[in-house]
Amino acid sequence: MIVRELSLPGSFEVAPVQHLDDRGNFVEWFREDVFRRVTGHDLRLAQANCSVSSTGTVRGIHFAQLPPSQAKFVTCVHGAAFDVMVDLRAGSPTFGQWQSVFLDTRHRRAAYLPEGLGHAFMALEDHTVITYLCSTPHVPGREHGIHPLDPQIGIEWPTESPTGEAIRARMSPKDDAAPTLAEVQERGLLATYEDCVAFARSL
Repeated sequence: MIVRELSLPGSFEVAPVQHLDDRGNFVEWFREDVFRRVTGHDLRLAQANCSVSSTGTVRGIHFAQLPPSQAKFVTCVHGAAFDVMVDLRAGSPTFGQWQSVFLDTRHRRAAYLPEGLGHAFMALEDHTVITYLCSTPHVPGREHGIHPLDPQIGIEWPTESPTGEAIRARMSPKDDAAPTLAEVQERGLLATYEDCVAFARSL
């Protein structure tokens, strides 16, 4: 299992060892000992989610307020996805920046997003199945969204439509009505980088 740190502090990508033979494939896509070595704490598994999406579907950008926020360990078990994380920690050296990871069933990589990061993805194939291991359960009223086409963030989605029509056509009404990063920050919904780091150290 190879772990690669990503550009947003606290996030990383995992490339598991695949055991292939004439029967198929076996993969350890999550290991607690590796996770603890990289982060310094265990993953509190409180909820597991699964989404199925058609080609071009965009979900996100979703985040949860701290506390408790929500860390996610994400992988693709069918299809392929352009997976995106956005640093929403006010005062972070990479605040407002995004990082993408290509998740598919060839390489079977996984991505970890610590508390304070937003998550989104675009399905690149029909019946793309994304699974999430989440550190906290869904908490109504503390989970929010940011529009995935917010120019301040500037995610470079893999689409032939530079104006975003194709993306909007494959979004939920809720995601399409989401505010911008600036609006979310004005509402006081974002945690500080220092608070997120302190929270992670307390785990």
